[in-house]
Amino acid sequence: MSHKHARILLWIFVVGLGISAGAGLYETKTQMPRWVRSARANGLPSQVASSANTGMQFWLYTTALPLTLLTLASFFAIRFVDPETRKWWLIAAWASLGSQILTLAYFIPTLLQLSGGQETNARAVAFQWAQVNWFRHALSFVAWLSALQAFACFARMRRRRASRSAVSAERASRISEVELRA
Repeated sequence: MSHKHARILLWIFVVGLGISAGAGLYETKTQMPRWVRSARANGLPSQVASSANTGMQFWLYTTALPLTLLTLASFFAIRFVDPETRKWWLIAAWASLGSQILTLAYFIPTLLQLSGGQETNARAVAFQWAQVNWFRHALSFVAWLSALQAFACFARMRRRRASRSAVSAERASRISEVELRA
């Protein structure tokens, strides 16, 4: 894998993390309050949880699964970048992996349980889901901001290489001028 391919993968990773973080925040601020507030003492009506389950209807296929694949690909691509970029990209990849594990292992199964009406203590589970969701958002934003920093490091390294090659070309032309004079 070349630097160009790694840069393209990082760019897609940054975009995917941004969409995921934004979607999670949207879901938390607009969708989740609708169904958490409607939870009654005897449980969460399954039709309310089902209608609020936008994750299985759309986001699972646009962010959760592709972002998991991008995260795993990132661990491979990190080997081909400079140490400064690698540091930030590793932070982003680990935070994203933590967020994806939480999403696939806890959030999706719990929401399916709530929407299926199988949970006996649905209100408590819904409130716990909402509280743990903030931790997932923190991981998503750490991943996104770290990936943005890695992308900035990549750009700085690219500028350094370009300036080094320009300096090398200038030195080569000076040396050839000196040789011609002699």
